[in-house]
Amino acid sequence: MSVRRFVGANSRDVMRQVREALGEDALIVANRRTEGGVEILAMADEAIDHFEPSPEPTPPETPVVSPAQDPMQAMSERLLQEMQDMRALLASNQSSNAASAPQQAAATGTVAQLRQLLWSVGFGNELADELLAGLPEPLKALSGDSEAPMQWLRQQLMERLCVLSDEASFFDQTGIVALVGPTGVGKTTTTAKLAARFVMRHGTRPVALVTTDSFRIGAHEQLRIYARLLDTPMYALDAEQPIDDLLGRLQGKQWVIIDTVGMSQRDQRVIEQIAHLQGGRSRVRLVLLLNAASQPETLEEVVLRYRQAARAAGAELDDCIITKQDEAGRLAPVLDIVMRHGMRVLFGSNGQQVPEDMAIAAPAALVDQALSTAMPQRERAQSADTPMEMPRWSRDVLGQGRRLSSLMARLRQRVTGFAELEAVWDLASLPSRVQGERLDALLAAYPAADTTLGMAWSARRNERGCDWAMPDIGLDSDGAWLALPWLQHRHAAGWQPRLAALSASSGVAVHLLPRFPEPDALVWLEAQHLTWVSQVAPSHRILFHHERQTIRQLFSDSVLTHHVGLRFRGQSVQLWTAYAEVEDASGCALLAWYGEVRDPESAKVVARRYWLTPARLGAEVLSLLVTQLQSDGLSALTRRAWQQLKEADSGDLNAEVRLLMASGMASVVGHLDVADDEGAQTLRGDLLNLSGTSRRRRDTGMLDALVYAFMARDAIRQMGSVSREGVA
Repeated sequence: MSVRRFVGANSRDVMRQVREALGEDALIVANRRTEGGVEILAMADEAIDHFEPSPEPTPPETPVVSPAQDPMQAMSERLLQEMQDMRALLASNQSSNAASAPQQAAATGTVAQLRQLLWSVGFGNELADELLAGLPEPLKALSGDSEAPMQWLRQQLMERLCVLSDEASFFDQTGIVALVGPTGVGKTTTTAKLAARFVMRHGTRPVALVTTDSFRIGAHEQLRIYARLLDTPMYALDAEQPIDDLLGRLQGKQWVIIDTVGMSQRDQRVIEQIAHLQGGRSRVRLVLLLNAASQPETLEEVVLRYRQAARAAGAELDDCIITKQDEAGRLAPVLDIVMRHGMRVLFGSNGQQVPEDMAIAAPAALVDQALSTAMPQRERAQSADTPMEMPRWSRDVLGQGRRLSSLMARLRQRVTGFAELEAVWDLASLPSRVQGERLDALLAAYPAADTTLGMAWSARRNERGCDWAMPDIGLDSDGAWLALPWLQHRHAAGWQPRLAALSASSGVAVHLLPRFPEPDALVWLEAQHLTWVSQVAPSHRILFHHERQTIRQLFSDSVLTHHVGLRFRGQSVQLWTAYAEVEDASGCALLAWYGEVRDPESAKVVARRYWLTPARLGAEVLSLLVTQLQSDGLSALTRRAWQQLKEADSGDLNAEVRLLMASGMASVVGHLDVADDEGAQTLRGDLLNLSGTSRRRRDTGMLDALVYAFMARDAIRQMGSVSREGVA
């Protein structure tokens, strides 16, 4: 047997014997103290695999007395047997892993190789993630030298590149085309190239050239030379003149192309320039020129700013022409940007010759050129820390358009004011300087007549840790929250003027007040016979049986017997109440209320509240107390949404717009959270499923999903805004 016994006076002596007999790698199987010192069972490490346990004794037919086995030796044999089994299991797993390792390495290697290729030529991480997430499993398992994954990647890039189907779809349409973009991008040369191609198809008579560039020395003369060579008329238009001023001289011209003033994307005059182009009766088609040799960050900013300016003018800017392809070290960055922003590439320009050095955009040629040019090592190291990425609201959302459209339509139908909340979201895509003006116009027409029954007024102070106050939330005729709240600072100053103004303008008849109304406001409310409830502090004093005391003292010994269920701060709870008839200092008859919000399972008190209500309304006012309690969680939801929006935007979002977006989403979520009808349950489920996450609190889960839904809507609108006419 390979297990040996060693005995010594102490552990050091026995271990010396083990090392001398079995070496440094000996395995200690068991040890114990004996009367004579220490006993150890040990064996050589290599002997484990050849260990054979002692055979079990065969029971004799005739009982005999035999000595037991040594219990220490028996234990050591069991341990060694288990060790053998464990080694066999590990060996089996290793062989299994070794067999599957090539397949796993191939799958990881294929994805990694394609990702590395996309990154090295200049495509951004966002597009790479979207593409490689759809790589079929069979392609992942192929070896690194297979051409199939590369062919698949090339096809995916081509499908994402939106282009014209043919030149006729562009040149055979009558109208006015304006080329816009930064200085030096090649607008004048491209104007001549486009005009030359039109002349080749339709002759010189139907075309005219227009320039608005009165700033650059010789700009008019350069275009005039091209016009003379093409035998077409050329007109000069001041940058502030609408195109309608030329209509009289453009009679009979079917195709007019405008060479505009080059402006930096950061120049505030970009907005005015596009507004003037769109300000007349004639529709002007905008085409953005993108310099392929520009830095990716610059191209991204050009697209964002010019499209913002176009939206501010009520126009679309979805078409682009890629210029200076021959000067670009890499073509992938500009393709990445037009793919992510859903722009349509009309033509590509690669030289100064007119009209030879321009061709209709061909996905295969553009993708091949992009994939053939790797990023220099120095640029690769610099760009590793600053990858090109889409705005956060454009991530992982493009495949859910149909579900999203249905969800938004149902929310629009169910929640009063949801369409106006969408309109506020639309303002976020405009330049910051025009957001405030558009917001004023939007709020001037809100709410529509007879849509607002009541108002849950918020405390007149900033939220804790915030530089904004919670807006006031309206109630529709069913007592549900309206989607678009009211900003506090836009109300009249003072409670009585504030209440009177809203009641007169919107017909608000129910007021849920955060504090007891001042004397003039209370007199006005009672004179108008309006419905109101007021939350008060425990120390608020009232008269009970002509005795002055605090409302807390009034209910100090009360037994609460009546309760209703409700949703409070995202939880299902019970409100236990008691009330008593009291008077205020002026003798006005009131009902004083005390409520405890309790956990229905543990009966633990979650919150305590005190209210005063008009005695004339009786106990039926309890439903309004529940409604006011349910509004308690809206400020926390607003803070959560505010922070998410602040992290997601680029700093250009108007503070009022952001607050209305955040509080509006909180109102919608609060509306759905407290409703218990089948429609609300379906919408809750669809919202929570939209983000693909499960949360303990459904209100915060729905809020995150609604933020996601709005951001997804914006991304899909951006990607889908290109006219499908003439798209290959």
